[in-house]
Amino acid sequence: MAVTEAENPLVGEITCGSLLQKLQEIWDEVGESDEERDKMLLQIEQECLDVYKRKVEQAAKSRAQLLQALSDAKLELSTLVSALGDKSFISIPETTLGTINEQLAAIAPALEQLLKQKEERVKEFSDVQSQIQKICGEIAGNASEQTGAPAVDESDLSLKKLNEYQVKLQELQKEKSDRLHKVLEFVSTVHDLCTVLGMDFFSTVTEVHPSLDDTTGVQSKSISNDTLLRLAETVSALNEDKKQRLHKLQELATQLIDLWNLMDTPEEERILFDHVTCHTSASVDGVTVPGALALDLIEQAEVEVERLDQLKASRMKEIAFKKQVELEEIFARAHIEIDPEAAREKIMALIDSGNVEPTELLADMDNQIAKAKEEVLSRKEILDRVEKWMSACEEESWLEDYNRDENRYNSSRGAHLNLKRAEKARILVNKIPGMVDTLVAKTRAWEEDRGISFSYDGVPLLAMLDEYAMLRQEREEEKRRLRDQKKYGEQQNTEQEAIFGSKPSPARPSGTKKVVGPRANGGTNGTPSRRLSLNATQNGSRSATKDGKRDSMKLAAPANFVAISKEDAASHVSGTDPVPASP
Repeated sequence: MAVTEAENPLVGEITCGSLLQKLQEIWDEVGESDEERDKMLLQIEQECLDVYKRKVEQAAKSRAQLLQALSDAKLELSTLVSALGDKSFISIPETTLGTINEQLAAIAPALEQLLKQKEERVKEFSDVQSQIQKICGEIAGNASEQTGAPAVDESDLSLKKLNEYQVKLQELQKEKSDRLHKVLEFVSTVHDLCTVLGMDFFSTVTEVHPSLDDTTGVQSKSISNDTLLRLAETVSALNEDKKQRLHKLQELATQLIDLWNLMDTPEEERILFDHVTCHTSASVDGVTVPGALALDLIEQAEVEVERLDQLKASRMKEIAFKKQVELEEIFARAHIEIDPEAAREKIMALIDSGNVEPTELLADMDNQIAKAKEEVLSRKEILDRVEKWMSACEEESWLEDYNRDENRYNSSRGAHLNLKRAEKARILVNKIPGMVDTLVAKTRAWEEDRGISFSYDGVPLLAMLDEYAMLRQEREEEKRRLRDQKKYGEQQNTEQEAIFGSKPSPARPSGTKKVVGPRANGGTNGTPSRRLSLNATQNGSRSATKDGKRDSMKLAAPANFVAISKEDAASHVSGTDPVPASP
């Protein structure tokens, strides 16, 4: 047993020998008697014999089924070959050699191919015979009496038989062919033309021949030479009429579009004449919409053109001012300051002078709008960063108010929400210097690229950022001075305590006062507000000059920002509570 396992190339593989050896080892450990061992081994042998018997029975049953399947396949193969009538195109395998599965495998491809060919052949026979039956019925005039598809004789599906049917079909098609086809084509063309021109098809086609209307069957229609000639003349006359009407309608549509664009006509009014303007560039053959070239439609378009011509002169100022409003809205969204009154006065002067064509004026304003949109796009990245910076400054202002609140840690309603907001605000405030540096770099790059100053609501952005940076630095210096003053005071108290042996009660620094409620205009954090302007009467001013390009400017900042001079910074801050530094 050990030798058998040693010869086994698969180390650790479970075999009958290895299991038997394991059983012997277990018996040896247990001390099983030889009698019990022999009994157990005989039981194992009997179970193995039972398994073998079941497998043999299953194999015999499977063999019988395979033999039956092989017999059925051979019979079906023979029947298909006989029905199709030609076996030279397929290789019939020799099924007497090999095992049963091999014989079945050899027959299966051929049988599958023959079944597929039979299905295709039956379909071909059915199609050909159906067409023959249909044409015969049309020729005989009893097509409506025929129902269902003809039966196909599946015992003879040879190519020879199929070819006979196809030859017969071609003869019938030739017999029916050209005349009826031409008549139907002419009738269809007359119908389409009458539909587009808004004319009565029935009266038009029955003037040629009474049998040509839609209520008459195809086989009852006249196919004489006279009918074909009169149909051709009718189609030619209708085509010429269609061409003339389309040319007239396109001229009217062009005038309508020009007037609409000139007067900025709303889409609701334009939609009413979509059926006219949709054919502006259409060809004669391309117009197929029913009633598209009806006489009443052309008359409506003529009346509308006359009406718009009368309105054109009175609407010019209104149209121009609408475009000016659009231009102003674009600049407002981009925080670009313009002089709208001067622009409106210029428009009024141009219109009143009559020296400029209305179309040229509107085209020039459209060009200004396009350029304004390009300007907005170029400023988008910087404006987005300005919005983020201002939001951060608002959070900084809120955080300092929050830090002054001695009751901020009390278990009042919403205290936990304020605490979470404060944590987020501290993180955001620490990012403000980086935001400002990035914004300055982006702004300078933009100005160098375009050679102009980047203004935000009329204020140079770089000057505003410089002002903010200086005020922030002054605030930090004031905080540092107050911390030093507090430290010095504490040191003095400690020395007094050491000398006199008692600790005096702490005193509030002079000049301090608790700030309660939201801030008014002014603060010590130097953060800008959402609205910046040149209003010097509300908020004080500061002049800033950068690279010789920015002159004296005044910043207005509601809520939490007041521009003050450096000389007044110390006195201004000393008169308020010390501001804790933002962590």
